[in-house]
Parts: sequence; C-alpha cells; structure tokens
Amino acid sequence: MEEHSQEDIISLVNSIFEVSDFTKAEFSLEFRIEDLEFKSKFEDLARKLENMSFVCKLEEMNGAKYIIIQKFTPKKQRSWLSTAWTPRILFAVVISFVMVDGYYRTSGTNSIVEIGDPLEMAAVYTLALLGILGTHELGHIIAAKAHKLKTTWPYFIPGLPIIGIPTFGAFIQSKGLTINREILFDVAIAGPIAGLVITIIVSIYGAYTVPVIDQAIAAELFAESKLIEWDMGQPLLMSASLAMFGKGVAGQEIIMTPIMFASWIGFLITFLNLLPAWQLDGGHMARTLLGTKMHRYATYGSMAILVLLNYWLMAILIFVMSSKNPSANPLDDVSPLTKNRKLAYVGIIVLAILCAPLPSNFLPNFLP
Repeated sequence: MEEHSQEDIISLVNSIFEVSDFTKAEFSLEFRIEDLEFKSKFEDLARKLENMSFVCKLEEMNGAKYIIIQKFTPKKQRSWLSTAWTPRILFAVVISFVMVDGYYRTSGTNSIVEIGDPLEMAAVYTLALLGILGTHELGHIIAAKAHKLKTTWPYFIPGLPIIGIPTFGAFIQSKGLTINREILFDVAIAGPIAGLVITIIVSIYGAYTVPVIDQAIAAELFAESKLIEWDMGQPLLMSASLAMFGKGVAGQEIIMTPIMFASWIGFLITFLNLLPAWQLDGGHMARTLLGTKMHRYATYGSMAILVLLNYWLMAILIFVMSSKNPSANPLDDVSPLTKNRKLAYVGIIVLAILCAPLPSNFLPNFLP
C-alpha cells in the first residue's frame, strides 16, 4: 500500500466505525470495531473502498469483529465477454435456434394434429421461451440495481435445436463485489421468481391450447413411431395447468406442443436454479442461510436428486464446477439473514418441488 493511501483508509474507517484496535500488516490493514449496528455501516464503507480500488472483509474472531482491508485489483474479463457485441450476437443466435426448433416441432406436431402455421407457431414459441429466460435475468438485474450492484447484460447460451433444447438458459455477471448475505440472497431469489411467473402463464396458455387424443389412437401412433412417448418427467405445476382444463386424465394422451415444451423448459430451468447447489441461484440462497460447510453438503444432496431424476449430465456438471469454485463469499459473512428471508427460503424449497420434472409414477391424479 502507498503511505498516503493508508492514511486515507485509516481516516475513512475511523469516521464510520468505533475502532478499538488497529494493526498494520504487510499487505493489509486490520481494524477491531466495537459497533453493535455494523451492517449498514460496513456496506457504506465497502462501496467507498471499492471506488478507491480497495476491498474490505468483515470477520468475527473470538467474539470480536474485525475489518480487514487490502488493495483490490479487479479481475479482467475474458476478451470475448468484455465486448459489447457478445451478448447481442449470442441473443441473435439463440433467437434463430429457437425459431428453427419451433418450426420443426410444429411441423412434427402437425403430422399428428393440426396446431397452426409452423412459422407463426415458431414465433409464439420463441416469444414464450425467451420471455421466460429474459424475465428471469431481468429479475436478477432489477434486484442488483436495487442494491446498487452493477451487472452485465444477459448472455444467452445457444443449445441444440431439434435434437435437444434450443437454449441452455442465460446468465449475467456482476461488475461489483457482493457485500453481504442479504444482497446475495435478494439478487439470487429475484430471477427464478420472476421467470416462474411467466412460466406459469405460458403453461396455462399451453394447457388451454394443447390437443389431446384417445390412448387407443396414441398406441397406434406409438407403434408407427409417429408419436414418441414423453419420458423427461412432468412438473406438478404443469400437471395442475392441464387439470385446470380437464386434460391429462386417464384415457387421454397429451401432445407436447411447442408452447407446452417452452413451459416445460421454463419449469426445468427454474427447478435447476432453485437447487441448493454450487453457484446456482438456489446455491447462493443456501450459502447465505447454511454457511460454507453445510452448503457443500447441500450441493452433494442436489447432485443425488438429479441422479434420481435421471439428470446425470447436470449432476456431473455441478460436480465438476463446484470442485473448482464451490460458493460465493460475501464481504460481510457475519450479518445473519432476516427472518422474512429465512421464511422465503422455505417457500423456495416448495417451489423447487413443484417445478421438478417428476417421473409419471410420482404425479398425483388431480382429477377424479
């Protein structure tokens, strides 16, 4: 540290906190504070220091609270991520992939039962799916802005149209430091909740318009390979949407239209993000509530759930990624979550169950 910078830092900390002890180490400054109400003060200090290219961390040792300050060198973004054109190009690619996927899915469905013009249905499918993903990311961005945290634009991830799913979702990157658990929790929870609202709307519309055929006819189509049995699981919320319109009962076979498929992807992405694993949204929430050690166990538990649901690839991906970078660490890891946020996490667990792609033998019969 430069000498004049140290004096500025010492003066700043003393102007905000009641400092009882001060230690100057080789690469850091350490302050013991006596303030009982320290959360908002620390947040104020962290923002000021970040603008001065310093980072502070709040730690509790032997019942005492210490602020440790070091010089901060922002990580350089990868060159392909730092350009302003990258998110735009990815978004354009994903739109084209989703349109192609929607066109072929509509054409395939039309060979069984007419649901509409392939190009028009592809456009509706694209609007529905990207509306779900875009709203999810918008929820994160709004929550981040509410906490004065800067983020990048969403990066949409191209998928495998026709043979798989046309997009693997989207993500944003924080341009600042996560100061405390509440900020980490709020930004994490906002995305899945916002995206789920749109997913439910798409699911209800899809259930309203989805065609059903008699199981005897479906059996013939299965035998002729014109109809492929759906074995990817069905969320309880999707089953509830179908039940609203008397569909999905015994003796009926649901035709998976592009709109219903969009809602299924939305539920799947929401479920995956709500798992208390790694640095998924649910992982961030679990980290704020459970701490580092228990969050690691929750990550292993999430992988086990994915294996039970036959989502091996996602379980392996989480295992690999979590071994490299297990969890996010807020600067203030001392301040606890509020009671309302803890209660909200209980709701998150319920929503994760409702969005999970459960095998057919797990699904309840909503209708007599």
